[in-house]
Amino acid sequence: MTSIDPRNDVHRRAPAAPGAVHRWRAFSLLAVAYFMTAVDLLIVNVALPTIGVRLHFAESDLQWVVTAYAITFGGFLLLGGRTADLLGRRRIFMAGLAVFTASSLACALATSSALLIVMRGIQGLGAAAVLPAALSIVMHMFPEGPERNKALGLWGAVGASGATFGVLAGGALTRYVGWPYIFYLNVAIGAVALLLAGRVVPESRQSAARRRYDPLGAVTVTGALVLAVYAISQAPTVGWAATRTWALLAAATALLVAFVVVETRAEAPLLPLRLFRLRTLAGSNAVGFLLGAGFYGYIFVGTLYMQQVLRYSAMTTGLAWLTVGLTGVVLAGPAQVLVTRASAKLVMAVGLTLTGTGILWATQAPVGGAFWADLAGPFFLTGTVTWVFIPVSIGALAGVTERDGGVASGLVDSSQQLGGAIGIAVASTVAASRSAGLLGHGHAAADALTGGFQLALWVCGLVCLSAVPIALLLVRRADIAQVTATTQDKTPTPASAA
Repeated sequence: MTSIDPRNDVHRRAPAAPGAVHRWRAFSLLAVAYFMTAVDLLIVNVALPTIGVRLHFAESDLQWVVTAYAITFGGFLLLGGRTADLLGRRRIFMAGLAVFTASSLACALATSSALLIVMRGIQGLGAAAVLPAALSIVMHMFPEGPERNKALGLWGAVGASGATFGVLAGGALTRYVGWPYIFYLNVAIGAVALLLAGRVVPESRQSAARRRYDPLGAVTVTGALVLAVYAISQAPTVGWAATRTWALLAAATALLVAFVVVETRAEAPLLPLRLFRLRTLAGSNAVGFLLGAGFYGYIFVGTLYMQQVLRYSAMTTGLAWLTVGLTGVVLAGPAQVLVTRASAKLVMAVGLTLTGTGILWATQAPVGGAFWADLAGPFFLTGTVTWVFIPVSIGALAGVTERDGGVASGLVDSSQQLGGAIGIAVASTVAASRSAGLLGHGHAAADALTGGFQLALWVCGLVCLSAVPIALLLVRRADIAQVTATTQDKTPTPASAA
């Protein structure tokens, strides 16, 4: 059994029973916080039409309720992870949770579209502190190998089910009590988590660390993402060939190049580029980015299709997505076993193939589609996304030292969240452009909307499938197997570790 020395992250032997209870109790609280941030990315989806009417949103600006959160969340995850390593992981976890909870209350009370979007961005900042700190604490509570794989398997299931549960919760709350309660829910959960965190979660930080940060790195990478997503989302309105579109994309590219230059010269870089020498880490993050782009874009587009074409209510839409989440939860256990005993690479590749195939299957849904005939099959198949989230989480942390634990934790989540932000922007842009073209050629509104959604789903499915060769080429089974074997040699026997 191991416990954490708050001063230097050194794992020590501790009394068996109490340590085990406290460790899993802390894990449960951290998982609840993670679940809350994962849910919040898409809990607003089914409420968007209602929010748009109540707060007088322009149709083209509705996606910013989702992307404002995703961009700041993904853009500042790396800084959140580094700060947690240096200042204390529990301290930053609690600070981020406080920001997230307070901004959720402000979202619930928002009376204008501008205020809601700003508060959603601040929510993302809070989540960017909560998530890497929480995952880094989990890494330090559980040694690498089967024990950590079990914890990360549960962690992956939480992440995979969070998005679909968010759509269900958003539908139920919007239907029965009103859209502000999708944010009041965060306030209640966040307040309880804050009260318990100080007593349940252990503190840890990088020992003897000089407290240097990289704010310039955070600003350049987040600025690049904001400009890129804004350019993509506005392109259907101003035109892809417009000077403004290309100027924004050029500025985003310049900021991204500046970020790389800053990271190569910074004394304490936000993202140490040496991490990418770990091939499995690099491959897992690339897969996470593409998965986030395809899967979150799929949920965004699928939700709009059900509400705008099939005329599903918010509640019915949420219940429909529950099939994806329940499938993911059921498959989480087998995925964790297969990753530990077989091959993380193959589990990841199979999960990507099935998820991408399920999304492509959904492109066949017609104007007058029915759930069981046209949607249930794709939804159940895409529930295999759990088989990707779990090995990605394990592979992205395999071989990472204590010094880079927070950064690596932030990087894997950042890859998925940034992929989601860009994927939603691209999917909504493709759908809008295609629908406008069909309307211009005399198609009925429902036909035009369906045509746009179908093309966007093709893009999402192909993006997921494009990650399969990356998983097979870059993720190495030996990396994870070697870590597992080494840890098993050093880990106490089951009798002493129970």
